[in-house]
Amino acid sequence: MSIPFLTKPLRACLAAATLAVAAGPAVALADYPDRPITLLVPAAPGGTTDLAARLIAQPLGQALGQTVVVDNKPGASGSIATSAVAKAAPDGYTLLLQYSGYNAISPHVQPPQDWDPIKDFAPVANILSAPQVIVVRPDLPVKSLKELVAYAKANPDKLNYASSGNGALQHVATELLKQMADIKIEHIPYKGTGPALNDLLGGAVDMTITTPPPLLGHIAAGKLRALAVTGPKRLDSLPDVPTAAEAGYPDLLVSSWFAMYAPAGTPKAVVDKLAGTIEEIMKTEEFRKKAAEQGAEAEFMGPAKLAEYTKAEYDRWGKVVKAAGIKGN
Repeated sequence: MSIPFLTKPLRACLAAATLAVAAGPAVALADYPDRPITLLVPAAPGGTTDLAARLIAQPLGQALGQTVVVDNKPGASGSIATSAVAKAAPDGYTLLLQYSGYNAISPHVQPPQDWDPIKDFAPVANILSAPQVIVVRPDLPVKSLKELVAYAKANPDKLNYASSGNGALQHVATELLKQMADIKIEHIPYKGTGPALNDLLGGAVDMTITTPPPLLGHIAAGKLRALAVTGPKRLDSLPDVPTAAEAGYPDLLVSSWFAMYAPAGTPKAVVDKLAGTIEEIMKTEEFRKKAAEQGAEAEFMGPAKLAEYTKAEYDRWGKVVKAAGIKGN
């Protein structure tokens, strides 16, 4: 559109400014990143979510030529960190290392007020996946998942199980087992995996389902008995423990996954650059070995596949939560 009263020099300046604005994203991308990146973690230091963040942050920073700063913001079932990233500028400098339970389960239990797990984020890459392990106290008279189900049927309402809290993956995964096997087991929620595990080791509760890292030492010492792994294959760290599928429950596939997201609207080229760099890092033997040492698997998914998986997991666990009648506190 021509604006007749503009002078020729002013028109030239306006045209140059318009070109600069249009070229801005491309110029920014060519330089990306030109300052440190912040990777927010919705959990306290020490857990698997924090591990995944720190496992990828250092090599990612090296590859990109900028520091990737891990910033732990636990609390509110992950909502503090998740909300902050949802509201951040979509420029690739504020990212989220998200735990699947906060992304696919918590929103059904306690709907977040200011973020949507699907609409407000651009999936970047899945980093780690960790199956769950079903464990019982060693004096419980069961040595397999089949025997546990039979014992629960013969002793209705006698068994109980610990979880790290209402709506946690341990809670919802056990409810899924209960639905599949048509058994009754009482839920005992705790404020974290640590307290739940302490009471299981002390014999105050009968069983739990959780990720391998906090369990392996106790299983090796005979303080806990592992019945099944809820992943698609046996764990190298627990080669004698069958999968749930081998035990007769092929649909009891439960894994924690830990993935990186950017705010919705982040340029595709930025997302693709991050994803491509992460994929190369995750191919290295060093990265895969470090993941395996924690009872996890380096499982890369790019933006498109992660988007599909995020939605599928969100829908899947929503059905379980609804069927179990799980409500927020």
